[in-house]
Order: sequence, then structure tokens, then C-alpha cells
Amino acid sequence: MLSESDLALVNALQLRPRAPWSLIGRALGVGPVTVARHWERLVERREAWLTAYPGAAVGERLAFAFVQVDCAPGEAMRVAHTVAGDAQLTAVDYVAGPCDLVLHLVASSLEAVSRYVVDRISGLPGVVGTRTLVAPRMYAEGSRWQVRAISREQRGTLMAAAQPSPAASPRFGELDRALLLALGENARATHAELAERLGVGASTVRRHLSAALAGGVIRLRCEIARSLSPAPVTMLLWLRVPPDQLERSARTLGRFPEVRMCAAVSGAANLLAGVWLRSPADAVALESEMVAKLSRLEIVDRAVTLRPVKLGGCLLDERGRIEGRVPMDFWAAV
Repeated sequence: MLSESDLALVNALQLRPRAPWSLIGRALGVGPVTVARHWERLVERREAWLTAYPGAAVGERLAFAFVQVDCAPGEAMRVAHTVAGDAQLTAVDYVAGPCDLVLHLVASSLEAVSRYVVDRISGLPGVVGTRTLVAPRMYAEGSRWQVRAISREQRGTLMAAAQPSPAASPRFGELDRALLLALGENARATHAELAERLGVGASTVRRHLSAALAGGVIRLRCEIARSLSPAPVTMLLWLRVPPDQLERSARTLGRFPEVRMCAAVSGAANLLAGVWLRSPADAVALESEMVAKLSRLEIVDRAVTLRPVKLGGCLLDERGRIEGRVPMDFWAAV
């Protein structure tokens, strides 16, 4: 597992991904040069990284789906690596459960979701079946999950200088899309570096980026290799609750520290939760606690991730370390 100082730095960047190294260092009690070099070492070892993706303000205009893929014997990993480079997939997992692969799909419309599944996935050699669960609402997503390695005082130091959210969400235009893709490659790029890449003024970049981050149009996320995390086990839980309790149940589940993702889905289950655990055995206690808090909750099915192939638009090796990036351009043609 990563050291406590590694986890503290990751936690600080989960809270304030673009904060100056002087602020990060002050919160952690080290100098800015030291903390910057510390981060560089984590990046060089491919154990931690930053990425960018559309926030909730943009997500409302996108279509989300989870695709369960059945593969011929011995073909699952080949199929996984084939599709991992597709911009429409935020995550690809090889799992033990009701299917071989679970694909997290984001596209510009339901028509684009259909085209991707029918024209891209279903015809691939080695694919013998697919089931698509449309997600009409995402209640919780990965940016809320933290390693929880810093104190309340350290957290307060980091958040005291945070920019407040605007009253209204800013628009998402072509410049914001280009900015999102550039941040996906280097989330800590300076305003000058971003301006040079996008061909606009640094003041324009500063204004758009500040509004996009404060308004939830663009989200930045600090990730760590799963095998080195305090919670290295990833599970998916297909859940069913009465329709009139869906909203309340989703909000309750979202408050569990283990829950990284929670979405309403179509199908026999009407909720899908992604959880990160210390060990497979912890799933028993977590499920028991979920049912205790939500008495009418039914667990329809489960899957344990055996190998994460892609997460947040980043390609992973067999230990879950980053080995490449795919721009999360969900508006690209299928």
C-alpha cells in the first residue's frame, strides 16, 4: 500500500487538485518544493494521477449506460483491451459476476448509446452477448470518494481558499470542451500553458476555467492504483428498491464511505452501486448495513472486479497503475 505521506498528498489533491503547491505544503506541513517533488515521484511510478471529466452540470445533457458483455471462453481480456481505447467508455472492468465485462458508457444521446452498442460492441469477435442498462440519473460519482488520510484541520486549511460555487451553472461551449480535453492530459497545467495550447489568451482561460470548476461543469479527480489503495477491492451491486423510495435510497447509499458510484438503472434492478472495499469479506458487513438502513432493499446481483482495464479515461496495467490516457470526448462520433 502507499505510505501515509503518499495518501495524505493524494487526499489533499482530491480536495484541491489545482491548489498551489504552497497551499498543499502548508496543509501537510512541508515545503512547496518538497511536496511538488513528492507528487512527481508518484506520477513517475504511475501510482497516482489526475484527470478531468464533465461535471454534473454537463452530465445532465449526456446519456449514461452500463453495458454487460458476455465473451467467448478466453476472449474477455482481448475484447476489453480492444474497446478500452474508445472515447465513449470511462471504465472497463473484467469481473466475476453475471457477465465477463462491465463497460461504463457515456455518449451525447441515447441514439449514440445504441449505435455504440450495436455497431461497435455487438459485432466484435469474441463477444457473444450484451445487455445495456440505461442510467437516467447519476446520484454519486467517483470524485466524492477519498482516501481520508488528512485531519480536519488540514482539510480546513485546504478548503478555506476554495472558490464558492456560482448561483447559476455556466454554459459549456467549444472552448470549455477543448479546455476539458486539455486538462484530461495535464490537470495542473498553468493558465499560460493551456492558453498556448488552445490559442486563446491566458485571461480567457482563467475566466472559463474558474467558472467551469466552481460551477461543476468540469470535475478534476486524483486517482491511485487500486492495488496500492487502502480499499483495493472493487465491487458492483445491482439493487432493487420500491420506485417511490428510489431517491431516498440513493441518497442514503451515497452517504456510505465505501460507495464510489450510485446510479439509477433500467432493468430488474433499479440501482447500481460501485463500492471500494478493503477485502472481499467486507462486502458481507456492507450489505448487511445497507439492508439494515434500507429495509426494503434487495440485492439482485453482485460482481467483483478481477482486473480494471480502464478507469476515468485512463488505461491501466494489471496492477491498476496508469499506462495511458484516452481523451474523454463523449461528443466524438461513434
